[in-house]
Amino acid sequence: MRLSSRAATLLAVAAALPLALTACSTGSTDASAPSTQKTKAKDPNAGLRTGTQLTKLLAPASAFPAGYTVEGDNTADSGAKVLSTSARKTAKPDCVNLESTSWIQVTGYQNSSSFAQNDYVNAQKTEEIAQEIDEFPVAQAKDAMQQIEAVAARCATFTDTDAHAKVKVAGKAVAGLGDEAYTMTLTSGKWQNGTTLIAARSGSSVVTVLSTAGTDDGAASAKKLTTTLLTALKK
Repeated sequence: MRLSSRAATLLAVAAALPLALTACSTGSTDASAPSTQKTKAKDPNAGLRTGTQLTKLLAPASAFPAGYTVEGDNTADSGAKVLSTSARKTAKPDCVNLESTSWIQVTGYQNSSSFAQNDYVNAQKTEEIAQEIDEFPVAQAKDAMQQIEAVAARCATFTDTDAHAKVKVAGKAVAGLGDEAYTMTLTSGKWQNGTTLIAARSGSSVVTVLSTAGTDDGAASAKKLTTTLLTALKK
């Protein structure tokens, strides 16, 4: 799996905070005169967690199978500031991103308001389980979920980057995980095991996991990790 360099990209985005515009009083004593005070714009990032806070909500090592260790190079977060979510790119998704950690970028959102991620691998480095939490304004969080469902259809088949094999993608909505959830299963005749991707939204938070662990295309471990992350977000 390939780790996207989204951490560097996100940290390069300047925070854009709304400006409060307050007009000065005219000094008029006429009670019927209209107020010149303007309403302060609502901050779309109000209440969102920072990357530093999200890191503390990632599942600990004890949540992963015995023998799995964290990949230090694939550990990142957006730091102590909440930034502005980037505008969604409407171009056709790059389907090979479904092979990667931080696969949420297939939605077209290159940067969320904040994020934290890491992944764990077995001793032989043949299996991987990755986790990520992204914070968006709620409207964008809902849109990201819609885009994930659309990507499953648009990337029904693609060619992977390592074996140059044909990959099939099967997606479906999943009940009982957060406010909404969607899963994709990636399989190929040239792979020893498939990959399960699950995205689940809890309010303004979007959890994305990837698993190739086990003999079930990573399905059980992916669902277990998603449940763990959603529970942490509710605390």
